[in-house]
Amino acid sequence: MRNIRMEIEYDGTGFSGWQRQLSPVPTVQGTIESVLRKILQEEVTIIGAGRTDKGVHARGQTACFTTGSLMDTARLMHSSNALLPRSIRITGMRKAPESFHARFSATSRQYRYFLLERPSALDLRFAGCAHGRPDLPEMNRLAATLTGTHDFSAFSKESDNQQGSECTVMSARWYRSGRFYVFRIEANRFLRSMVRFLVSGMVEAGQGRQDCDVFEKMLAGSSRSPKLVPADPAGLFLWRVRYGGGGAMSNEQ
Repeated sequence: MRNIRMEIEYDGTGFSGWQRQLSPVPTVQGTIESVLRKILQEEVTIIGAGRTDKGVHARGQTACFTTGSLMDTARLMHSSNALLPRSIRITGMRKAPESFHARFSATSRQYRYFLLERPSALDLRFAGCAHGRPDLPEMNRLAATLTGTHDFSAFSKESDNQQGSECTVMSARWYRSGRFYVFRIEANRFLRSMVRFLVSGMVEAGQGRQDCDVFEKMLAGSSRSPKLVPADPAGLFLWRVRYGGGGAMSNEQ
């Protein structure tokens, strides 16, 4: 059996998240597995580094699967992309050591959230909207408080698969890129909807709709504010997954 590693990008708009579900809804994992089974003529189960929610995109998702086939990985990648919908593309595929696990071998994951000041007919497929001008310095002040190890339970939706609520954030900051406000965060792990709740909390504070101390108290262990809802999934991207020894295949900007 060979262990195969893939790098994948996808537009999550039409999918009910990454993870395969029991109900007959389209998911990224399920779609790729179906194509690989058709090509390899064997049962295939892929494991992703991150389980993105419904409507969330990926620029650098990493996944792995085992196969008894000896098909060349370049040919397998080409054949897979020919059958996959245009919203999913495998950008890299190679044989990996038996010990490699897309999820458990990862040392960190980076997400980016793209935000616009006003609605756009062209960009809202891949961006959230603040409906006003947020205070970038204030949002960066709050972003700076995220670094280190914290209990992020107040910024997440509970999940049956959730194992603890502590995450270690290596970096978190906002910056401008053209018309977009971009939030970049890297951590060892993320809870369900965690980035979207963080974005929403910082934007609300940056526009004066919520006191900054509410955000800080949530980070310190208070329960989530009932007024806080997660930011639009359209703006969120799983940007890259980092592995020990410089094993991230996706490009960094």
